[in-house]
Amino acid sequence: QVQLVESGGGLVQAGGSLRLSCTASGRTFRPYALGWFRQAPGKEREFVAGMTGSGDTTGYADSVKGRFTISRDNAKNTVYLQMNSLQPEDTAVYSCAAASLLGVAGMPIRRPDLYSYWGQGTQVTVSS
Repeated sequence: QVQLVESGGGLVQAGGSLRLSCTASGRTFRPYALGWFRQAPGKEREFVAGMTGSGDTTGYADSVKGRFTISRDNAKNTVYLQMNSLQPEDTAVYSCAAASLLGVAGMPIRRPDLYSYWGQGTQVTVSS
């Protein structure tokens, strides 16, 4: 079992930055593919960023590409999401997830149903 806890959310003005952290306990998540998802009110959960279990391949939603960066520190069992140039449309609850897979065809996993473990989520609110 892996327990995931996110932190780092909050209120920020448009154009600002936040860094989300997700720390795992229970087991090291070294072999797991990792992902960040978000869900805004009235909308479905959507993929934001992901990383393969090897850590050598990342992927992003088109809406965040060039602004967000996913990274991991295996020694700290932590995955990060650096978010720059935030916009009001980025407002959502952000959740991290870990999959008992290294990836799909060597790529990060974008389907939420393939992830086995989820954090509780952290609110990110971007004001205009």
